[in-house]
Amino acid sequence: MKAVVQRVKNTLLSVEGKLVSSIGVGLTVFLGIKQGDCEQQAERLAYKIANLRIFEDGNGKMNLSVKDVGGEVLLVSQFTLYGDCSRGNRPSFSTAEEPVRANALYEYCAEKIRDNGLSVKQGVFGADMKILQLNDGPVSIILEI
Repeated sequence: MKAVVQRVKNTLLSVEGKLVSSIGVGLTVFLGIKQGDCEQQAERLAYKIANLRIFEDGNGKMNLSVKDVGGEVLLVSQFTLYGDCSRGNRPSFSTAEEPVRANALYEYCAEKIRDNGLSVKQGVFGADMKILQLNDGPVSIILEI
């Protein structure tokens, strides 16, 4: 399981021109699920996302979590995180989990982030999403569990 976690001022997610989800200050998390990933990995990742200290404290140090700042999480499924470009110029997605299982783990991960005390908005699994976000920093962290 791989996540790209971005600290944001706000994010808007739309599908077919309609706003589906939006958050203010918080984290936009792009989640990739590979074959063989399991619920225990989703639980560890959810805990890490909820407690990742990448927001600045009063001294300008990255010392606060999204919970500490009262932020939200926008969780977006992104199988392309498992694109393999090691051979040729066209990525292979052969290690990405099949859609039914990937969607189940995506939903489970969202539930576990909520269980860690956070408001979680979601994208639309498998949809052609358009995402407009204002990155803060920018701060982007890659987590792989």
